[in-house]
Amino acid sequence: MLFTWVMMITSNLLFSEIVIVQHPVSVSVPRNYTVTLSVRAVGSGTLRYQWFQSDQTEVQGATEPDFVFSAQNTQLYVCRVNDQHNNCIFSEWVKVKVYDAGTVSLLEAWRGEPYIVVNPLSQAVQLGQSVQLRCTAFGIPAPHYQWYQNGNPLQGKTKEILQIENANKDHEGAYLCAVSNVLEEKWTEAAEVSIVLPDKPTIKCLTATDKVALLIGNLNYSHFPNLMAPVMDVHELASRLQQLDFRVVSLLDLTKAEMLAAISKFLQLLNRGVYALFYYAGHGYECSGRNYLVPIDAPQPYLPQNCVNVQRVMHSMQEKRTALNVVLLDTCRKWYNQHYAPSQIRSLAPLGNTVYGYATCEDAEAFEVQDGERSSSIFTKYLNRHILWPEKVTRVLERVSEDLGRDPLVAGKQVMEIKHTLKDSRALTDPIRTTGHTGELHLRNVCWTRANELPQRRLLTFSCGAEVELSFSAMFSNVVIVFATVRTMGPQALDCRVSLRSTPVLKDIFSNSTREDWAHGMASLLLGTVDDPDCTLRLCGLQKLQDPLVITVDLHYTDAGRKLRMSEARKESIGKPLVARWELHKMTRAEGAAGQEDVPFRSVDQKSPPKHPSCQLLDEARRPSTRKALNTRQCTAKAPSGYVASRRNEPEEVDEDDFLQCMQQNSS
Repeated sequence: MLFTWVMMITSNLLFSEIVIVQHPVSVSVPRNYTVTLSVRAVGSGTLRYQWFQSDQTEVQGATEPDFVFSAQNTQLYVCRVNDQHNNCIFSEWVKVKVYDAGTVSLLEAWRGEPYIVVNPLSQAVQLGQSVQLRCTAFGIPAPHYQWYQNGNPLQGKTKEILQIENANKDHEGAYLCAVSNVLEEKWTEAAEVSIVLPDKPTIKCLTATDKVALLIGNLNYSHFPNLMAPVMDVHELASRLQQLDFRVVSLLDLTKAEMLAAISKFLQLLNRGVYALFYYAGHGYECSGRNYLVPIDAPQPYLPQNCVNVQRVMHSMQEKRTALNVVLLDTCRKWYNQHYAPSQIRSLAPLGNTVYGYATCEDAEAFEVQDGERSSSIFTKYLNRHILWPEKVTRVLERVSEDLGRDPLVAGKQVMEIKHTLKDSRALTDPIRTTGHTGELHLRNVCWTRANELPQRRLLTFSCGAEVELSFSAMFSNVVIVFATVRTMGPQALDCRVSLRSTPVLKDIFSNSTREDWAHGMASLLLGTVDDPDCTLRLCGLQKLQDPLVITVDLHYTDAGRKLRMSEARKESIGKPLVARWELHKMTRAEGAAGQEDVPFRSVDQKSPPKHPSCQLLDEARRPSTRKALNTRQCTAKAPSGYVASRRNEPEEVDEDDFLQCMQQNSS
């Protein structure tokens, strides 16, 4: 039948035309499965074929209509068809989605009908938390997903993951997913979602004049092992604090100068009556009773003058006479260089308004967990579970400590520590009341808005008639995502493809990870804000930006008349997005010129602390440690990839999955 149809088309074609009569289809298969992508075309003379990957590079040896290969990673493919007259045409792009199915094996007689390998799981979550239900299936063609709640289809919920934010009683019920393709339709097992209400809601009587939070996560270090958990930790905590009406500034990968500049800006947002929260996730240590945060550019070995002193941050927050100060440190506190003279910090009169939450106790390590596509610290995992509860902030942290203490992964290894001087029953859920503080509120609005302003959407028109829309999303205050979507192709432009680049070029801090599952999870997180963009560009480290950012949109298309592949480029200035408008680089130059050690900021009444004596390294037993992950295969610390065992002062990180396997082996 296909042959008859092809012959009918061929008889009516001009000899100079190529027509694709069968396009390849997207598939979803397990790793190492043999995939066949097929394209069929008709035209005059002998036709030549060439398959390409998503980065527009040729697939070596893939020059036949049927492209057969062993699927290893998720990838996009397209086929170009040429004839002897220099005419060409491209097939539709298709995605080969690859999952690691583990022990799942498909039957030899599998024809490509939907095969469900992951069913959604029942969950009981607290009011205001997020719910994530997942369904994964193989299929050729790739299956379509449709989620149902209590038998009713959920409009627009057609992805593998069903995400429900800020869950309430309306979200309770039975959920299942219908998975289908042209061969068959199958249904997952039902998953029950129930909402647990708080036991004793707090009667809100205290108020804040405003709420401000600074969140810093360091992951890509120049001289120490990289981390993964701070990305998810900062992102999820920022989301929950925004639900509590906090003004949130979230930053990733800061040098010492940038950390000091960001803290200085943070302090400018604080006034009498404000609730202030400072959170840090990354490497750190303790020296002579002082806690130090390690910037990404800190050299080896650890020295206080190369790090940020937490006690100075606390001291400056208290100087602002805020109504509540919360300092949360998700870092290790291993003792280091105890003979080093501690930095001098002037004491304040007792204010009774400060809460310190340490992920671990003194001379101990804090651990992070790698769980498939997610990587988070154990401390922040439980912090996010309880932070929305309308209770006194110390009670919220006690709940976190209790859950962490029951976690079998860190039993005997990590115990949370809480210190506070609260005299009032203040909660992070307290309402904001600005009466009598409108002047301060106006100045704070101006300063905070500058660090959170995104460029407006814009529509670019090319000479060929195609129109490309640029839109923007903020994942962090110093990370912007640029989305490009072809809205109109025009009468002469066929098979339009777009790519994006920036001037200056900003390094993608998420590309340093070697974990493919983690990178895939991050990609899903980033693309969740826009439906099906044609191209994305992730721009990180906006705090370093000194000049307006220019986005270049490259449009590639086939000219309908000449049958030639053409390219056009448009440049669009988007100014200084997000935290770039704070111009922290000017403040970092000022800090560098000052040449002071261990001073994160200066105020008019603060004298420079005395210089510290030179530091002498202690024996190997006192080498520092930082945030670690649990190794479940050996139940001991294991160095990450690229780690040099002979180096001193270099933290160790290992994986939680190995620890679980080792526990199971020991129990058996």
